Amino acid sequence: MFSMRIRSAALSQRKLSARTPVLVGLLGATALGLSACAHQLQPVQPVSQPTVAHDFMAATANPMASRAASDVLQKGGSAVDAAIAAQMVLAVVEPQASGLGGGSTILYWDKAADHLSFFDGLASAPAGMHRDYMHDRNGVRIPEVTLQRTGRVVGVPGTLRTLALLHERYGKLPWSDLFQPAISAARDGFPLAGYLHLVLTERPELAKEPQFSAYFDASGQPLPKGTILHNADLAGTLEHVAHDGAEYFYTGAFAKKLSAAVTSGAYPGALSPADLKNYKVRERAPLCVTAFNRRICSAAPPVAGGLSVLQQLAILDRLNIGQYKPGSVEAAHLLLEASRLAEADRRKYAADPDYTRVDTAAMLDPAYLDRRAKLVSMGEAASRVVAGQLAGKLALLPSSDPMTVPATTHLSIRDASGNALSFTTTINLNFGSDIIVDGVVLNNAITNFASHPFVNGQPAANIAAPGKRPITTMSPTIVFGQNGQPEVIVGAGGGARIIDSVVQTLVGYLAWGQNIRTAIEQPRIGAQNHAEELEQGTSAAGLASALSAMGHHPKIDVMNAAVQGITIHPDGLTGWGDPHRDGVAVGQ
Repeated sequence: MFSMRIRSAALSQRKLSARTPVLVGLLGATALGLSACAHQLQPVQPVSQPTVAHDFMAATANPMASRAASDVLQKGGSAVDAAIAAQMVLAVVEPQASGLGGGSTILYWDKAADHLSFFDGLASAPAGMHRDYMHDRNGVRIPEVTLQRTGRVVGVPGTLRTLALLHERYGKLPWSDLFQPAISAARDGFPLAGYLHLVLTERPELAKEPQFSAYFDASGQPLPKGTILHNADLAGTLEHVAHDGAEYFYTGAFAKKLSAAVTSGAYPGALSPADLKNYKVRERAPLCVTAFNRRICSAAPPVAGGLSVLQQLAILDRLNIGQYKPGSVEAAHLLLEASRLAEADRRKYAADPDYTRVDTAAMLDPAYLDRRAKLVSMGEAASRVVAGQLAGKLALLPSSDPMTVPATTHLSIRDASGNALSFTTTINLNFGSDIIVDGVVLNNAITNFASHPFVNGQPAANIAAPGKRPITTMSPTIVFGQNGQPEVIVGAGGGARIIDSVVQTLVGYLAWGQNIRTAIEQPRIGAQNHAEELEQGTSAAGLASALSAMGHHPKIDVMNAAVQGITIHPDGLTGWGDPHRDGVAVGQ
């Protein structure tokens, strides 16, 4: 017996009709064979409890992706199989956030081996790119708003090769079977989801672009939520990858087609067929700390988000945040101060460890975290927060300031065998570079490198370089219980706000004893996005005056990072998909 929970918040959630096919894939537009027909879906009534299951569960940012993953798990597929099916569906129904043209970070718990792995599938810099990518050949700085939608900022996609590697190791069902829901969705139709509709509303200029015009009506307004769309071009690409494997994407005619699209235009990029052929997935040791009487693990650099999540949780544990009520000004103060401290460290020190030394051991050392926690005053905000002092030349590094705020999405999955997967995947900015090839939206990952590579003559740790991977705020996280097994599988999509959203969710569950739904749905508070932020339209915004009196400078803003979480207990599983987007948890 399946259970599926869908909740509506600022965005209206729509129920899938009985005839709507389960999906897998990515979406394009008119020039790519995307078409639309009007079809409104019936709304679902809000529910009050998290999804409950006994054997397995998948939580994603879209109900069709969650259903695809759950169907795979029901057929005996592994967590990896389910992740592949879900990612392909998300590529179809949530094309602004992830897909074949992007990068991924995956934390995977192998139950049989009792082992946790981290797979770095981030997009990397092409071999021919210049590290000062912000300037043209004449040395003139290119406006960011122009640059971020060009081939110049497209990195070598890593998602598909990463999933192929994991399937080779951990897959149970045939590779081609995992693509069928997405192919059906792209060819037979899928509903325009609420969050995608919001993104289109925020980018009205896309109505004038041929590759996106099918999302809009004749007057330039986004089509209504629930409108059925089709993408024949993407369906074709998915069929090729299903039949020929991931190497269809990375070699041969398709690789040449990707390269040609990126290396043309006013600001061409450097992506070559050789870059695609030579892309390698990096397997790195996860980072872990002990906090709230749990072992908490996340992704390692070049993923800066994992480091920041672990630092904040360790600091908040030391500050005993659990003694303060959720939603109190005292708790908000501690969340902001811990976020500020961690942000300073990640902006200064995080980088690709294959190119720059990143001393994560020092930044997660208990003594170092003790010192950072002691900088927090209970009654007063710090007037200035700086990165901690590390040994040697690391102290001389300037802070990195990437250009864009990525969109991103997250999947949390636990299969019937006890394997767990926390999977964050992205094409960076909404719709990435705005370049689409046969239905595949290409990333703009290069914008995650330092936009000012040198400060006072010193190179930033996150400076661009050929083959290097830029830092990211993605934060796939798994919490281990007293029995040494996964207790929480969590992560988020939503740029720099990913970090604080994951931290706040885990504080809710670990320190305040909230269930996963309540923990995820807390009003958001954070300071990772260049400002101290309180979520607009929630009780958090009501804390602004009290926090200001303590010396904070809070900004009230829309905070739409979306958390997907699963908790594991002796009597079963509970999960929740974040209503900030179209999240759903499905299990059996």
